[in-house]
Amino acid sequence: MIRKAPPAALVLAMMASVAACTGAPSGGYGPVPLTPTQRFALQVEPGLDRIALAVHDEGLSGAQTAALSGLAERFGIEGAPVLRIEAPSGGDPVAGAFAYRIKGALEAVGAPGHRIQIVAYDAPDPRAPVLVGFDTVRAAVPRCGGSWTSLTRTANNDSSANFGCAVNANLAAQIADPRDIVRPRDMAPADGARRSVVLDFYRKGQATAAPREDLVAGGRISQAVN
Repeated sequence: MIRKAPPAALVLAMMASVAACTGAPSGGYGPVPLTPTQRFALQVEPGLDRIALAVHDEGLSGAQTAALSGLAERFGIEGAPVLRIEAPSGGDPVAGAFAYRIKGALEAVGAPGHRIQIVAYDAPDPRAPVLVGFDTVRAAVPRCGGSWTSLTRTANNDSSANFGCAVNANLAAQIADPRDIVRPRDMAPADGARRSVVLDFYRKGQATAAPREDLVAGGRISQAVN
């Protein structure tokens, strides 16, 4: 028995229905995020904290020393891996010596020497300023409330386009170290002494938790504001 091929329109309709069932992206943009945490995922943006210091034959000025001290303090707070000193290329001995003076000034105010790098950059003049700085990371705060859809249209059981935005925007604004968004920080080493105590209690069949203070006894809570 010879079967006839279905019409082209029917074939296209069948292909469209299969694509819809499998969740294939349409238009090349990929599937729409389903949850607010996916739609407004926390992200970071790269930045740069850098100062330019004019080269002086007599060395660093007082203002330059103060600027380097502030930069070193921000470097310690930021937790960046490298503090970079960029000297102008061209082989000028004064500019080269000035870069090493900057390194010494940074170490004098507490910047670790093994995290300071001296590199050269292409400059239009051998006496161009020496650039000192480090890469920064800041949390990208989403902009909420730019557009709203009708909250009464619930036939598709979809959440509003702005649900979850304010929560993640507040998180991004409050996170002290945005690098924690990219990679969680390492755990502190375990307390070996406390672990030995807990294991000893466990072997003896005793309670391993620390004793709990009973704040309710004696009316201590009710009298706390007296």
